[in-house]
Amino acid sequence: MADVPQRPDARPLSPRALYEEVAERLRHQIFARQLEPGSWIDELRLCAEFGISRTPLREALKVLATEGLVTMKVRRGAYVTEMSTADVAQVYHLLALLESDAAATVATGANDTHRDRLRRLHARLEAETGDRDVFFATNEEFHMALLDAAGNRWATQVVTDLRKVMKLNRHHSLFKQGRIEESLAEHRALVAAILAHDAEAARRLMREHFDNGLAAAA
Repeated sequence: MADVPQRPDARPLSPRALYEEVAERLRHQIFARQLEPGSWIDELRLCAEFGISRTPLREALKVLATEGLVTMKVRRGAYVTEMSTADVAQVYHLLALLESDAAATVATGANDTHRDRLRRLHARLEAETGDRDVFFATNEEFHMALLDAAGNRWATQVVTDLRKVMKLNRHHSLFKQGRIEESLAEHRALVAAILAHDAEAARRLMREHFDNGLAAAA
């Protein structure tokens, strides 16, 4: 009897594709400034470092190009994207629109579990001002938790990509002297508005938070 072809959906799932692992490692190097914004990506060196062929590396670079972290130049190869002043302003503008809308939604539409999570994350921020890297990580977790509470998966997807690109900014707003303390005060007021179910105040405060962040990043 001839073998019956196996249906594609009946085959066992393959492990995570190699190019996805390579993309994740490159993201880490970009965010850690091991690959600097504007720098040329040496494919041969990376292939030797990772112990891979050029095929998964190039597939990984395509993924990062789609995310905006890498810029592909014809006949010149791939470069880590460098953020211009206009780029930074545009990213902040979009984040302000999406996250201020999310803040208003959470103030009136989220459940107590989501609001309590935001309150607890803010309490962690208050305790982490002495460790900048930990503060940055918790700050991002707070903002993504807000998006999660708002329940708009499309907004969450866009913000996730925008926040990756924002990490390319050499002059991150929280690096400015005193900005962490200002950001904490803004978060404090925002959380108070959300817990008070004041949607318009939450929307306004989130917009102001991004406006102030942009001014500090300039």
